[in-house]
Amino acid sequence: MNRDQFILELEKIGAIKFGNFTLKSGIISPFYFDLRDMISFPGMLEGVAELIKDKIKDMDFDVITGIPYTALPIATLVAVKLNKPFVYRRKEEKAYGTGKNIVGKFQQGDKCLVIDDLITTGSSKIETAEAYEQEGMKIEDFVVIIDRSDNGAAEMKHRGYNLHSLIDLEEILLLLKKNKLISAVKAKEVKDFTNSLKNYKENKRELVENPLTRKLLNRIRQKRSNLILSLDVTTQSEFFEILDKVGNEIVMVKTHVDMLDDYDDNFAPRLLDYAARQNFLIFEDRKFADIGNTVRHQYRNGIYHIADWAEYVTVHLVAGEFILPGLFEGLEGRGGFVLARMSSKGNLLNETYTRKCFEAARKNPQWVAGFIGHGSSVEDIKRFKAKFPGKELLLMPGVKKEKGSDAMGQQYITIEDAVKGGADCIIVGRGILQAPDPVTEARLYRERGWKAYNERISSSTI
Repeated sequence: MNRDQFILELEKIGAIKFGNFTLKSGIISPFYFDLRDMISFPGMLEGVAELIKDKIKDMDFDVITGIPYTALPIATLVAVKLNKPFVYRRKEEKAYGTGKNIVGKFQQGDKCLVIDDLITTGSSKIETAEAYEQEGMKIEDFVVIIDRSDNGAAEMKHRGYNLHSLIDLEEILLLLKKNKLISAVKAKEVKDFTNSLKNYKENKRELVENPLTRKLLNRIRQKRSNLILSLDVTTQSEFFEILDKVGNEIVMVKTHVDMLDDYDDNFAPRLLDYAARQNFLIFEDRKFADIGNTVRHQYRNGIYHIADWAEYVTVHLVAGEFILPGLFEGLEGRGGFVLARMSSKGNLLNETYTRKCFEAARKNPQWVAGFIGHGSSVEDIKRFKAKFPGKELLLMPGVKKEKGSDAMGQQYITIEDAVKGGADCIIVGRGILQAPDPVTEARLYRERGWKAYNERISSSTI
């Protein structure tokens, strides 16, 4: 099977689709390549494995892997043909048995060739490379069946990897037009979309912005601070004593009102007075996670009446996107931060859940001011934020002066790495509250966070 025959077979089995499709990156694409059904066509699997075998015959590698799930059977067949060891990385973390996440035998320092079905932005390739490199392997080359990117090879080269592809989008469009399987108008639409990917970050700037996103962004600039204090204490006296000292250093206070042993009706008016005098915003970290009718009452009624005094609250989307109108419909000046990732070790928020959060925000931009999420490194945070559907801000917990973890599974990243990766605000609690001098510590976090924020803004468009 040659390349033209393979492309026509893809069209024949319905693997080349046109319409509106949400990609893993969060981008809405007018076309989609779905190669998963190839496993039901042995002739196609055999053919594409031979094409890859010929493509990689002069490359230097010790083991072969495929990115789950589409590429696994293809990479396995290629490994068999070349008599090379095959390994693969579990897509979901294993919680039983040996706990190994890389399956198969390999040696430290082995060169691993990575096979995948296609490339759009390259984010999954980088994630795969980092995972294998952490296990002691070396990644130099990626082979994809289809390159549907604008400049994937150049982007991968910039990251230190070589990208090799069997066919590219231009070849597919030309062959489909030649065989009257696609109109010239549709082909132009596909090409225009691909060309627009290079301006994706700039295009996102033109999207609708939540007014509460703008409000926080303006306050960050006014106060020259991107520090959010997580004021988790159990008495009002301690709460306001700390706020007295550090309120001028923060852009927002994050409360857990139900932690207060002595909560009464005086708390909210007093907090609003502090917010007005010290010019900070209020974020009640009540993690709403129920059906719309229930959260509406929890938010607006009960003993706390949170909607009366907190501009922002936290939203879990485990109940689905209709929690958003349940909370905010009919209210002015109120919005939420969707918890899309967590900083605690072993948390259950996987990549699929995170993408669902982005999709819900894309459809409800008027109620989502931003996302709360953690990252393990600068690059990990950059990839995370690049998938945001619009202009939402990133609030990051698990930030300290030094990287590390605690006995309760909380993982920490440094101030500079968090902000450099894309965090617009850093959330700090115990790092300030438990310091011998909370005022000095808050000032240190503010100064370092603000410096890193300015450096990022001046050098990038994150």
